[in-house]
Amino acid sequence: MELSATDDIINLLEQRTDVAIRIGELDDSTLHAQVLGRSPLHLVASPAYLIEHGAPSSISTLQAHRLLGFMPPSRLNRWPLKGAAHGFEATPFLPTTSGEVMRHLCLAGHGIAMISRFMLGDDLESGALVEVLPGEIQSPNAREQVQAVYYRNSTLSPRIGAFLDFISPRLTL
Repeated sequence: MELSATDDIINLLEQRTDVAIRIGELDDSTLHAQVLGRSPLHLVASPAYLIEHGAPSSISTLQAHRLLGFMPPSRLNRWPLKGAAHGFEATPFLPTTSGEVMRHLCLAGHGIAMISRFMLGDDLESGALVEVLPGEIQSPNAREQVQAVYYRNSTLSPRIGAFLDFISPRLTL
């Protein structure tokens, strides 16, 4: 077994990959998907950032803050906030290609980020990150979906089935 971790969407056939875990809506209709669950989004910042820059008081004041997000073009910079009809368009102060890098930038006090619960559960519990504008994220939303995707001709491969049976009850989303 090999484990490859990347934020890029890979071609399963080209990369000789049996299963990929994807978050959000699926675009490729040739893949089969098994829903693994939902991972709620959180708008977060470090206590150090909030001490230095203050907390936004509303969605309308959010754009005046240092926002962390993904390199354009990225639909992940459209945050599903309740007060924004078609989502809030975040303009990242410091864009990245990696959710994990964005989390570390947030922990280091560089800005406010929208991150999935599975990535920051321990950070919230420890107080290393705190929620900003709690209750303002529209949920459920398409970015919360977590799915295993794979190619399947007619019957499910025993190794893919075994992997899905193993990982499904162990995920903390």
